[in-house]
This record gives sequence, C-alpha cells and structure tokens, in this order.
Amino acid sequence: MITVIAHYRTHPDQADQVRTLLARHSRTSAAEAGCIHFLAHQDTEDPTRFALYETYENDAAFAAHRRTEHFRVNIEQALVPMLVQREWRAYGAPLDDERSHC
Repeated sequence: MITVIAHYRTHPDQADQVRTLLARHSRTSAAEAGCIHFLAHQDTEDPTRFALYETYENDAAFAAHRRTEHFRVNIEQALVPMLVQREWRAYGAPLDDERSHC
C-alpha cells in the first residue's frame, strides 16, 4: 500500500476554481483500479490551501494514476498553472496493522 499526501496553495481569486477542479478530479481518481481512497480537502481557515489524501494498493497503481488522461488534463494542464505552491510525499503501509480508530 502507498499513501500520498499533497498540499497545494493557490491565488485567492482562483480558490473556487481549484475547489471545483479538485472535486471533479477526486471523483474520477477514486474510481480508478487500484485506488483505495482519494480525498481532497480545503483548509477551513485559509481557502487558498488544499490537501489531498490518496491511498493506492501499490506503487504501480499510483504510477498508473499519474499516467491517466484526467491527471494530465486536470492536474498538469489546468491545476498546476493556478498554484503558487505544490508539494507531495508518498508514504508506505500504515505502521499499525490494526489501524486503530480515533
């Protein structure tokens, strides 16, 4: 399993457009084979900040996600030009196999 956590920041005048784009991209991505979770969130205090939480069955599923047409169109072509900051990291399987709940 691989989990990807991404943080994006956009210009204030583009926050609504980014929100709409990420909502659409989340639905499409969540339907991909090998995708376990794909959630996009907007910061409750700063609407220019977004966080994505993505979980895939394995590295191959994540790599396949990054090769999809909707990733190319939604992220590479539409979203990236609107961002002032973009970072993401990939993490391995959870450390606690019992996955305790809060």
